[in-house]
Amino acid sequence: MKTPPRLGLTGRLEIVVGPDNRISFADHRMPAILATPWLIAYLEYTSRDAIAPCLEDHERSVGVSVDVEHLAPAPEGAKVTCKARVIHVDGQVVTFQVEARDQAELLAKGLHRRRVIDVDRFARRVERKKAELKP
Repeated sequence: MKTPPRLGLTGRLEIVVGPDNRISFADHRMPAILATPWLIAYLEYTSRDAIAPCLEDHERSVGVSVDVEHLAPAPEGAKVTCKARVIHVDGQVVTFQVEARDQAELLAKGLHRRRVIDVDRFARRVERKKAELKP
């Protein structure tokens, strides 16, 4: 890392719920809302982008754990703001407090951890694994 992320460092991402990130339930009575997997992905993206300026060119961060409560629905058209705040740094592992809100209420809250990795080393590992998986 160029510099370790400082405690309190924050990231922010705004999205709108639409056809690409909603879930439509099979039951026609259930409205389309922001899908939990997309919500978690946005919280990860927010965390990743927050620490990106701290990394060397050959480094990236990868998610290693997510503990998020999805508390409320966000309907189609809702503007959702995701926030991530660094609360702990232990070597290459950075822990974030994450949350998402729409214009009306808190949608989700929790913790997310990311590990800083060397991209070339990671790519070599993936290539080795791909070779092992071939029949």
